[in-house]
Amino acid sequence: MEARRLAILYSHLCPFRSASVPSLSSIVSPSSCAPQSKETFPHDCVFCQIIRGDSPAFKLYEDDMCLCILDTRPLSPGHSLIIPKSHFPSLDTTPPSVVAAMCSKVPFISNAIIKVTGADSFNLLVNNGVAAGQVIFHTHIHIIPRKAGDCLWTSESLHWRTLKVDQETSGLANRVRELLLNISEENKDQVSTLS
Repeated sequence: MEARRLAILYSHLCPFRSASVPSLSSIVSPSSCAPQSKETFPHDCVFCQIIRGDSPAFKLYEDDMCLCILDTRPLSPGHSLIIPKSHFPSLDTTPPSVVAAMCSKVPFISNAIIKVTGADSFNLLVNNGVAAGQVIFHTHIHIIPRKAGDCLWTSESLHWRTLKVDQETSGLANRVRELLLNISEENKDQVSTLS
């Protein structure tokens, strides 16, 4: 898993170089998306470099809020990334208006990708956090074109379990609803104190 994560990260840092991954010490350094000192630019991640034009990328779409590029390590032809032009390290730190701007482009961009690649459909994916497989800590959405029977995900061969309707499931749903209600009430209180 570690080697795959490093290969993906390296591919984003050096998209037009050899596919072989150099030694760990030659490519791993403290993330500039989480600066270790004041001398480090806080938003100098690879996606910020692409947005500024300092790093090459195959741009598919661009507007004032976001950019769509081809992924340099595609899972399928046409695998693309929608990236906000402002730096946010994760989806949960990205303002809802930015997420909405990114998501509003999905039908437009994915339809074009589907037509050009001849794919049947697509997956929309966000790897949010290390455990979810995020390697570039700048919010981004993957559009991954799919064809019937491509077996891209190993989970597609798994048998899905039926949701148990029991006390544990009911308790989980109640706790999530309660937390969402509390968050919603806190947001209302914050808005009313600003007025």
